Amino acid sequence: MTTTTRRRRLPAITLARSDHERLANLADALADRDPKAADQLAAELDRARVVADNRLAEGTVRMGAVVRFSLDGAEPRTIRLVYPGEADIEQGRISVLTPVGAALIGLTAGQSIDWADRDGKTRQLQVLEVGVEDLATAS
Repeated sequence: MTTTTRRRRLPAITLARSDHERLANLADALADRDPKAADQLAAELDRARVVADNRLAEGTVRMGAVVRFSLDGAEPRTIRLVYPGEADIEQGRISVLTPVGAALIGLTAGQSIDWADRDGKTRQLQVLEVGVEDLATAS
């Protein structure tokens, strides 16, 4: 019997039109400076279903959302997904250009995704909760 590496199918993701447009512009602008991050973000944008902002389902990870997630089954973390200029790891604000940030965009609570970290190691991220409350009140 041969062993094969099977890639899990990527989960469906949905993005608000305004986020999709701004993120597409960001990926284009970043293409020369950081092609790997730009390509990762562009790949997520390409596979996303795009809806009008007022049609985005509640509980979908979008820009500015507070997200509680678990990485490889570890203790859950809570972060806010932000644009690169707003990122501050000490404040729990993670850029959409990081591997975790790009993996989170468009997911909903209960979904999980396999993704490659910066070292190429496959990791699994599971979204536990999505909201827009302050990080100080999130747990």
